[in-house]
Amino acid sequence: MPSGPYARWMFAWETRLTTRDTNRIVRPLEWGFDWLGEFAPSEGLASAAKAAFSEGDGYGIHSGSLRTGSDPVSLSKPASAAVCAASDLDRMIAANEDIVRRSDEFFGYETPADFRIERRHPELYPTNVRPETLAMDAEMKRAAERGEIAEAEFLRFTSPVRTQYPENDQVNARWYPAPAEKIAARRRRGEPLQAIVVMPQWNADAISHNALCTLFNRFGISALRLSKPYHDVRRPAELERSDYAVSANIGRTISACRQAVVDIRCCVDWLASQGYQHFGVLGTSLGSCYAFIAAAHDARLQVCAFNHASTYFGDVVFTGQSTRHIRAAFEQAGLSQDQVRQIFLGVSPMSYMDRFAANRNRPLVVHATYDLTFLREFSLDVLRNFARYGVNYESRVLPCGHYTTGETPYKYLDGWYLGSFVYRAFRGLREGVTSASPRARS
Repeated sequence: MPSGPYARWMFAWETRLTTRDTNRIVRPLEWGFDWLGEFAPSEGLASAAKAAFSEGDGYGIHSGSLRTGSDPVSLSKPASAAVCAASDLDRMIAANEDIVRRSDEFFGYETPADFRIERRHPELYPTNVRPETLAMDAEMKRAAERGEIAEAEFLRFTSPVRTQYPENDQVNARWYPAPAEKIAARRRRGEPLQAIVVMPQWNADAISHNALCTLFNRFGISALRLSKPYHDVRRPAELERSDYAVSANIGRTISACRQAVVDIRCCVDWLASQGYQHFGVLGTSLGSCYAFIAAAHDARLQVCAFNHASTYFGDVVFTGQSTRHIRAAFEQAGLSQDQVRQIFLGVSPMSYMDRFAANRNRPLVVHATYDLTFLREFSLDVLRNFARYGVNYESRVLPCGHYTTGETPYKYLDGWYLGSFVYRAFRGLREGVTSASPRARS
């Protein structure tokens, strides 16, 4: 962990930002098998799977170690039945192993038949109750009523992954088409049309990352700013925050990732139907996890930018400042960090590292030196595994933390890293270059 006056100042600032919201709720552990459908094994199947794994079957758990393409990680034994039902833990581990084994099926889908463009006034959809945020939300609504905010276009369709919340199942992506004259010029020159899907961070409001989309438009690149499951207009009325995207309900959290990945791929389907030929994806924080898994399962996503990244979903949940309330629920149930890593294996980028490498993607990884949410060690593990799998990556480092990435001046530096990479990567595709730039290690 970096030390010194600057590090102490940055860690203090980061901690203030992660503790200013008072509406984080500690909810009890729920296994959520009902969210996994056929991927939720019976107790008998889980016991058989556990026995096979312990004997060593060439996959997953071997002799007390977890192997998914990284170095083996020591696993602690399941918690006692008095604290956490071992059978449920075994079932969830088996479910995740099954998801990884059948990931094409898990993240597979049928293209929606109800793509449509909806015009409406943009709203903020805040996820905190701070006075300044609520005042901004109220002012945006008043400005819309006065006609001072123009209507925007949103791509809407029904997600192929259905949940218990109808509003969440109506996918929402704000549409930022490149200027008509730039598209016309591309067509005259016989150049492919290019577009990118943008996924902001967990608990993002509805205007987060919109500036990036307008920047991409200046490059002649169209953008779909996709609302993640349970975010902004998709958020159930019972919630103040987008808590159901990541929570102590294991099955629901896994289902949210599945839905997000499928929604990204559906957006690419729609873009292709509009004549676009080159596609990219940019994700921040939780959005980067979704973006990575989508790219690993969809070779059409050739330009990939991951703004804060980690190898294992469970490590971030257990160690991050912004998920302290979720860790509290897991610890109350007697789960260790190793076990949390196992029960989220199916939605961990590390599980699909080989698939991602095989798709010959062009990834950028941005990480922050003083990150207390995606710890620096996890981002460095991403880079080590990219090198191990021969991925031609580009790395950029921010001298700040996770939340401070959105503060001045760091947000401008981050925007420069992301914008310049996306510009160069898409230009490389147009020119038929096999890599956007030499591998850069910062």
